[in-house]
Amino acid sequence: MSDPREAGMIGRRTDGKIVRRPLSPHLQAYDMMQMTSFTSIMHRATGCAWAAGTLLLTWWLMAAATGEVAFARVQWFMSSFLGLLILFALTATAWYHTLAGLRHLAWDAGFGFEIPTVYKTGHAVLIGTGVLTVLTWLLAIIFWG
Repeated sequence: MSDPREAGMIGRRTDGKIVRRPLSPHLQAYDMMQMTSFTSIMHRATGCAWAAGTLLLTWWLMAAATGEVAFARVQWFMSSFLGLLILFALTATAWYHTLAGLRHLAWDAGFGFEIPTVYKTGHAVLIGTGVLTVLTWLLAIIFWG
């Protein structure tokens, strides 16, 4: 009995010759302790988290448009320990995704593919995320606290 996935693995070159397409490895094939794998997976994960975070923004905006009672509920949640924890995590998510996106933009322009550079920029993204997240919250506390 043939594997039904086999049909997706067979292709033809422009000259008509039949070739087997490569298969993408599953998440389990990646070494999470390797900088390139870790930063790539985290960039995708923070993109998903950032998209989910827009639901929180939507809730806040809808409550603001609905009235004082609805807005007070959202504000109560946002200022609770869980709300602040989520907002802190979203801040880190936003900074990581932005910095990793800039790193990808450099790659799209053809820069930074050398292995030492890949590791340096990966570390820069991680350190930058931590520093900018803390700085953002310090400024928020100072100016709006």
